[in-house]
Amino acid sequence: MSDSAIVAGLFVGKIKNLWPDKPPSAIAKQPVDGPLHIETNGFVEDQQADIAVHGGPEKAIHHYASEHMDFWRDTFPEAAAQFRAGCFGENISTTGLTEENLHLGDVLSLGSATVQVCQGRQPCWKLNAHTGLNKMAAQFQKTGFTGWYYRVLENGMVKVGDKMEVIERIHMDWSLQRLIHARFNPRLDTAIAAELAEFNALSKNWREAFAKKAVKGFSENTDKRLKGR
Repeated sequence: MSDSAIVAGLFVGKIKNLWPDKPPSAIAKQPVDGPLHIETNGFVEDQQADIAVHGGPEKAIHHYASEHMDFWRDTFPEAAAQFRAGCFGENISTTGLTEENLHLGDVLSLGSATVQVCQGRQPCWKLNAHTGLNKMAAQFQKTGFTGWYYRVLENGMVKVGDKMEVIERIHMDWSLQRLIHARFNPRLDTAIAAELAEFNALSKNWREAFAKKAVKGFSENTDKRLKGR
């Protein structure tokens, strides 16, 4: 496989009360050079406040492509200075790997660990609160520039400067870009949704979401997730 990148940034966070009258969060990640320990639930040094929606074995590590930062600076020029690696609560930042050239189920080396792409990020209201931009989560979803999550296949260590490389590809037809747009498409063909619901490489949560979308007439209400209500 030729798809590879050098780890340019690693980020971990601690659970904190960041906003009045809102649940705590560990979205405010801080840069570290490493080495970091990678186990089933991601970086041992990292925390997640609510593992029902962040973290756990199928959302162990979040990777965001630094290529998208220019887009966000252009989209929200009033907040351009904040769009830099780590600003979205991601764990990894690179140049060279994006939703366009990675695929569902891709297996990658990550330092001495091995990880597998298992879903895109499902943005929520915490992105709005964290960035101070009320439309951030909705724009994340609309563009498909959400980043993606890994499950950990083999434990290991990683530091800034290590190489990431695709070592196995099992779903040639399902780029992350296509998968993420399918997940958030309210008019997705039910046959495609049913197909995706059967992919073992996909996280359980996203398989269940596609199974619901495979039912004719299903409608998903995203207000609570995107707006916090």
